[in-house]
Amino acid sequence: MPKELYAAIPEIADLTQHRPRDDEDAMDFLFRLRSSTTPEEAVTFTAFAALPQMAVWWGYECIRSLPEAIEARDRDLLALIAAWTAQPTNDLRHRTMEVSLYAPVRSPAVMLGLAVGWSGGSIAPNDPAPVPAHRAPRSINSAILSGLARAPLSERSVRLARIITLAESLCRS
Repeated sequence: MPKELYAAIPEIADLTQHRPRDDEDAMDFLFRLRSSTTPEEAVTFTAFAALPQMAVWWGYECIRSLPEAIEARDRDLLALIAAWTAQPTNDLRHRTMEVSLYAPVRSPAVMLGLAVGWSGGSIAPNDPAPVPAHRAPRSINSAILSGLARAPLSERSVRLARIITLAESLCRS
């Protein structure tokens, strides 16, 4: 339930104006966000509500649908992200994190790569510290919204609607 999500990960409240109602399920909340004056909050909610691997997959598909968000230097990183979503091993997660940390620019793909690194488990192979629960979703949210910001202004609302439609499939499952 969205209300439980906001209680479990309070950092989401820093990123959204709207709050879930007591009786609201994920689909109802997503629909309300989609029809609000800030439909981007549906992206934020989905980034936090979906399981990390599914949220990264969703972010990957969103970025692929935004060609302006993909730079030539990001293609190898996107391939790593796709490989991790298919086979989420710690080795791939740490490799993706390393490539993302040393990237020269914090592009949408790099933000998504950081989300892979923060998706669970230890933060690094030699560091047993757990990753805070808000890190990956916040990075996924940044990746998608910064990618959307690169789209032509005249196309943003249509592209946001497609991203939210894809988010609905995650909330249904």
